Amino acid sequence: SAVPSAVFSQPPIGQVGLSEEQAIQEYGDIDVFTANFRPLKATLSGLPDRIFMKLVLCAKTNKVLGLHMCGEDAPEIVQGFAVAVKAGLTKADFDATVGVHPTAAEEFVTLRTPTRKIRKSPPSEGMTGPEVKAAAGV
Repeated sequence: SAVPSAVFSQPPIGQVGLSEEQAIQEYGDIDVFTANFRPLKATLSGLPDRIFMKLVLCAKTNKVLGLHMCGEDAPEIVQGFAVAVKAGLTKADFDATVGVHPTAAEEFVTLRTPTRKIRKSPPSEGMTGPEVKAAAGV
């Protein structure tokens, strides 16, 4: 699930890890952080370009389960963050990283407040998706 993918459209899209829906199914409780902004180079040039970014976290462990981006350089930026998602880094790890300024990528390490908190704990309270499957003998 930590295999990054991209669509080289205009604007480009990149993602790695789980979507919100997949994370809810597997982990139940999740936190979602989003940003929607005009990058500095669009602001200076007067272009209307915008960037959308999303982090999907397990609410219990703060592990980053998914990372999504739509906007200029999305495939390149997501490829770099794929290592962090594959390594199982947490939101605290992202928060402890100093971003290169001014870049769009720094937004992933400066997201501070969840946009939404989804609470749908699976029947096996407190267990992650893999633990639920193991307990069920799957």
